[in-house]
Amino acid sequence: MTLPVLANLAAALLLLAVVYHLQRRHASFTVRVFTALGLGVVLGAALQALYGAHSAVVKTTSEYLDIVGTGYVKLLQMIVMPLIMVSIVGAILKLRSANSLGKISVLTIGTLMITTAVAATIGILMAKLFGLSAVGLTSSAAEVARGAYLEGKLADAQAISLPNMILSFIPANPFLDMTGARKTSTIAVVIVSVFVGIAAIGIADKKPDLFVSFDHFVKVAHAIVMRIVTLVLRLTPYGVLALMAQVVATSSYADILNLIGFVAASYCALLLMFGVHLAIVAGTGLNPLRFAKKILPVLTFAFTSRSSAGAIPMNVQTQVRRLGTPEGIANFAASFGATIGQNGCAGIYPAMLAVMIAPTVGIDPFTASFLLPLLAVITIGSVGVAGVGGGATFAALIVLSSMNLPVALAGLLISIEPLIDMGRTALNVSGSITAGTLTARVLGETDVAVFDSDAEPDENADDGADDGADDSGNANAKNRAQATA
Repeated sequence: MTLPVLANLAAALLLLAVVYHLQRRHASFTVRVFTALGLGVVLGAALQALYGAHSAVVKTTSEYLDIVGTGYVKLLQMIVMPLIMVSIVGAILKLRSANSLGKISVLTIGTLMITTAVAATIGILMAKLFGLSAVGLTSSAAEVARGAYLEGKLADAQAISLPNMILSFIPANPFLDMTGARKTSTIAVVIVSVFVGIAAIGIADKKPDLFVSFDHFVKVAHAIVMRIVTLVLRLTPYGVLALMAQVVATSSYADILNLIGFVAASYCALLLMFGVHLAIVAGTGLNPLRFAKKILPVLTFAFTSRSSAGAIPMNVQTQVRRLGTPEGIANFAASFGATIGQNGCAGIYPAMLAVMIAPTVGIDPFTASFLLPLLAVITIGSVGVAGVGGGATFAALIVLSSMNLPVALAGLLISIEPLIDMGRTALNVSGSITAGTLTARVLGETDVAVFDSDAEPDENADDGADDGADDSGNANAKNRAQATA
């Protein structure tokens, strides 16, 4: 290890110590996350300024930062499947009604699909407004290689059909899906959990003693899993710092400037769609500004980690502890939202790509004969997009191949892909939270007192149902309890 790398790591450790100091001083979770975000940007910018984005020193430093950043994401992914299973089984045992389960599923999935169609429409409008076109763009060696890679993946995308995608949700081997081995493992685990919950309800009257034992087991498992979630979420600021430093240090500003039109159009579309989410929340009678403030920490993590699936634990905790959404609904929304109807990756991105690439083969993208099939393909194709890195690429392949457009041209955006993906992922998570909030509100299940409260959730609560706030949350929890009494 060289002296510059040692100096860089020492600086990183110093910044991590600053975040730890904030935790010891009981700074709020939101403050810690945004402080870590800012420190990560400063560290990443300093590394690039000193050594250059593609230098060996930055590469080696990034590998060590990866232990903190990607290590944190992996810890979150570790608890995703157990969290989904125990939470959904527990929620069904409380519901005791398949009717309620059906309403939750229909409302959640319907909201995700409809908002994806709206997101695609916004993406098309932004592409028109900014005059985006792939005509005349030149390819570097990396972009050519990326195009060849995408063409190699084309056969897999073309083999996907709606019936095949629905079949892939069915868990032939639930133990395999518990490992997250398939792109649709998240939905498969949801389905397994639903079957387990319904089966347990079925023995409630016939074998009440066994049901009571199973119910107790689920509660114990739930408490343990949620406690693990709490412990992992306390590490969020450290993970955000490391992830942000890596992104900033390794980004090529020259490449970003070359494609600044696409970057600007993408983020305008993302911000407009976020405005649509706030409008939906406002339409339910809730305060959209309060909603935005409460979900900012989880959106920040999604932005830096670029993993909708990895954000599931924090997504659920935010809905439950900050927005007053029941845990069952929150888990359904977060789980389905990581795979179905991703507004950013499966809505805006493929729509903008299709509009950009269409003129290269002589197609006018702004005709009804092109736009209507495009919106239909995007909405249906958004089912089953994996909530991890690469999901947007897969969605784009499905859309471009279905519209008979050259997929290799998508490789032209390789240099700015990480920057765009950060915003897309944050919007995906915002969409799933919006779906959960709307579903809970329509069913009359929202705890408005929790939504309206400005108190930080208690990070040391035994059930672990919090968002990683500081120890001072104990006093806040006590005050809420007294107010309720």
